[in-house]
Amino acid sequence: MIGHSPAQTSSTSERVRRTVALLSRRGFALGPERLGGMCLGGAISEKEVRWAVAATTELSLAHDLVVQRSDGMRAIEIRSRAAAHVSEAPRYLEMTMRFVRRLVVFAPFIRSVSIAGSLASGGFRASDDVDLNLIVDDGRRHLAYVAVNLLGLLHALRHRAKPVDDLTRRPIAPRLMTANLILERSQCRPLARQDEDMAFELLMSQPVFGLDVFNSVVDANPALLDHFPQLEYKSQPLVIDSASRPLPAWLFPAALDGAARRIGSAAWRYMQWTRRSRPEALARVAYVRATMRPYTLFDERHAT
Repeated sequence: MIGHSPAQTSSTSERVRRTVALLSRRGFALGPERLGGMCLGGAISEKEVRWAVAATTELSLAHDLVVQRSDGMRAIEIRSRAAAHVSEAPRYLEMTMRFVRRLVVFAPFIRSVSIAGSLASGGFRASDDVDLNLIVDDGRRHLAYVAVNLLGLLHALRHRAKPVDDLTRRPIAPRLMTANLILERSQCRPLARQDEDMAFELLMSQPVFGLDVFNSVVDANPALLDHFPQLEYKSQPLVIDSASRPLPAWLFPAALDGAARRIGSAAWRYMQWTRRSRPEALARVAYVRATMRPYTLFDERHAT
C-alpha cells in the first residue's frame, strides 16, 4: 500500500498523480474540479490540478477526465458511466434509502450504513448493484451479511426486470443490494488498515444511517486524516433515522453468528460457482476482495 508518510509532505503534482492512480485502481476517474476537491493530502483548486497534469508526463486530460496516460482508452467508458449516473442514480438512491430503512429495523445490530461503490462515486448505471458498507455490533458480521442478502433477495424479486451484467446476474433474481464492507465496532478502534485506500473508501462512501457511528470511526483513526483531511468535513445530506420500531436486539445474540457464517459461506460459494464460466466476473470479485483484506468474509486463507 502507498502512504507510509503523510500525504501533505508531497508536492502538488505528486499528490494529484497518486490520487489519479488510486482512482484508476478502482476503475474510474474524475474531472479537474472534482479531483481537486478529493485530492490526496487535502483539497486543491482546479487550476492547480490542470497545472499538475501539464507538468506530469504520466497524466493526461481525456474527455474532460484526468487519467493516467495508460488509461486513456478507458476515458470514453468512464465518461459514459458518468452520463448514465445522472439519469439512473436518483431512482436507485431513493430505492436504497427505502431498503436501508427496512434493513436497520430488521437487523438492529447494524449501527451504521453507508452507500459505497459506483452509486457513491458518480459512475452508476442500471446494470450495477448497490454497494453498502456496514458497521455492526461485535460478533455479528456474518449475521449482517445474511440479513443484507436475505432482504436483498426479497427486494430484488420485485425488480426482476433490472438490467444485469456478469456481476449482477443471479439464478433467481438480479443482484441489487450488496454488502461491500462489514466492520465490527471493535475492529474500528483502531482500524488495522490506516493506508490511503482505506481512507479513500471512507471518503467516497455516503453514510445514510448511523452518522454518529461513522464519525466515531474517523475520530478513532486520526491517521486517516493524514491521507484525506476532507474526511473531517464531509457533508451528509442523505442521512436518515429509522422511523419504525426496530426488532429487539436480544433476538440476535452473537451465538447465532456461527450458523450465519455457515449459511453465508455456502451461499457465497454457490454464487462463485454460478460464475465459473465467466472468468472476468471471477477476476473482478477476486480483485475487490483483495482490496478489502483483512476484512473479507469467507476467506479461509486470511483472518477475517
